[in-house]
Amino acid sequence: MALVTFQILEGVDKGKVFRELPTPVTIGREEGNVLRLNDERVSRFHAKIQFDNGEIILTDLESTNGTRVNGNVVQIRRLRPGDRVGIGRSLLLFGSDAEIAARQASLSGVQAGAADATAYHDAPATVSNPVTTSPLDPDLDFVITPTEKITTSDGLLFAGNRPLPPLPLKLSPSQAARLAEVFDFLHRHLTAGVDNIRPNDDGSQITLTYADWQRVLGVQMLLARYVRAVTEPEVIES
Repeated sequence: MALVTFQILEGVDKGKVFRELPTPVTIGREEGNVLRLNDERVSRFHAKIQFDNGEIILTDLESTNGTRVNGNVVQIRRLRPGDRVGIGRSLLLFGSDAEIAARQASLSGVQAGAADATAYHDAPATVSNPVTTSPLDPDLDFVITPTEKITTSDGLLFAGNRPLPPLPLKLSPSQAARLAEVFDFLHRHLTAGVDNIRPNDDGSQITLTYADWQRVLGVQMLLARYVRAVTEPEVIES
């Protein structure tokens, strides 16, 4: 069990501090939540905070208006001191003053990229013995376009009637949060890279600025590194 602290920065309850709450913690507007918010845009049981594998994990409980961490809408996410959690019209700061100061001190003089790399390096690089939904289809050499209908069935993803590579199952909350962070990071950077694509008059060709092209290549490079890191975790250290 871990203890968590939240400070309310914005909303009806701003100024309140919920100190050293024992996990798990539920957040919502209904009585019975450990952290109750007086906010009509907060769901009755909006989000859950739990401790798993040495990390604090936030999970949105299928709330009506969603949950944001540092401005990004999330379903599941690891929390670190200083993170801002948006729930309804309320903004919560995660961590006590001492915890936030300690994190700031640990990052002092270190570039942001290096600091993030250190944080990820402290934990396992990959999930041990993942259980997948089905064997990988050997015939995956087909094109997926925006018009391709993506469906789900029994936990599997399909492009039309063709199965897509399966996701691992039976992940712990910590593992699920890490995997979601990877996908969200790649999605946001790929979106930024293709956001300024411009088609010609008949739509047969598109143009992309050199800077955006480099962003797309950067995502491609990072995907390659992730794939190798899963199969050869020791490359993370190289």
